Amino acid sequence: MIVLKSRAEIEKMAVAGRMVAEILAGLREMVAPGVTLIELDAFAERETLKRKAKPAFKGYSGFPFSLCCSINEQVVHGMPSARQLVAGDIISLDFGVVHSGFYGDAAITVAVGQVSEPAARLIRVTEESLYRGIEFADASNRLSDVSHAVQAHVEARGFSVVRDFVGHGIGKDLHEGPQIPNFGAPGKGPKLKAGMVLAIEPMINEKGFDVRVLADGWTAVTCDGGLSAHFEHTVAITDNGPLILTQI
Repeated sequence: MIVLKSRAEIEKMAVAGRMVAEILAGLREMVAPGVTLIELDAFAERETLKRKAKPAFKGYSGFPFSLCCSINEQVVHGMPSARQLVAGDIISLDFGVVHSGFYGDAAITVAVGQVSEPAARLIRVTEESLYRGIEFADASNRLSDVSHAVQAHVEARGFSVVRDFVGHGIGKDLHEGPQIPNFGAPGKGPKLKAGMVLAIEPMINEKGFDVRVLADGWTAVTCDGGLSAHFEHTVAITDNGPLILTQI
């Protein structure tokens, strides 16, 4: 079910979204060779509690951490550990909070030190594809117009779009309707309406789009070992166009 939000509810979501953006900005600054994933997770949780919010992911369907950390070939839902970052890695940081009963959710992919040109290009194209999708998050369009914009941008540049994981509506629940694939023909699906709030999140692979989940039950990786990048914003549909809620 798609739940339309009032202006007051979107304002509450913007507060949660700003918290997410601030904490992700702090995490970006922390990323460096030698930093452990568990240190990143501890920072995210500490900063969330300082803001009198709750980590959105911790305990969600049994996930034991506040932050998802996915390195290199890991696509999404990577679990924090004592693993140290190494120069040349790329790391996707997916994070959310709940505040005043509403969720915010966003993700970034960060280079660790100097990375290869293909890795840097993957990060750049994935972020570009997110903003291409957001451009189409307008009440004049349909849901698949967002999906198609992402896919067209990515595939024209030689990368592939993950099929097994998609974006989603968001509000009082972390995952609401509708699901938002990052691929598909334009002009399909529900018409976008003011009051819809969407978590748009391209997950883009260097090589093929096939993924598998590791034995931990959470960490998704590329089947061919290629790199993967992930960017996400929580976006409200308004009468004046898309409003990104997860930015500073």
